[in-house]
Amino acid sequence: MTHSIEFQLVPIDRLHSHEEIDVAKVDELVREFGRLGRFIEPIWVARESYVILNGHHRVEALRRLGAERVPAWLVDYHSPEVKLDRWAPGPPIAKEEVVRRAHGRELFPPKTTKHKIEIDLPPCDVPLEELLPSSFPAPAQPGPTGRSRRSRSAAGRTR
Repeated sequence: MTHSIEFQLVPIDRLHSHEEIDVAKVDELVREFGRLGRFIEPIWVARESYVILNGHHRVEALRRLGAERVPAWLVDYHSPEVKLDRWAPGPPIAKEEVVRRAHGRELFPPKTTKHKIEIDLPPCDVPLEELLPSSFPAPAQPGPTGRSRRSRSAAGRTR
């Protein structure tokens, strides 16, 4: 599947959410991004529809910081290597339903869907100022960026 994954700085206004967010989690990420001055874990986006698959809270935190672009892995959502599950028990959710809800602004509650990609995606290290408009000041000095091994699925993520 490596040929169908592409890293891009995606315009934030092009992205479509399919889940609501937890405001407290967004507040925590705003503080963290401001403290680090860097963005390290790209979101996952369906290439065809620009639906956010993983990273709703990170996108909202960047939006609050004034970002115009978001580091993202664009994936072929219809690929069998992109899996869709639920965080909690319940009936299966179809990928088409995720896209329909995103474009219809009928958001699922937070942490309803759990997307998995069964390959290692490398971290990025993008200074926050590269995501902001050129006239917008960066919120903090760049800090150290500890690199930790990230899970290949959203299931093991803490952020």
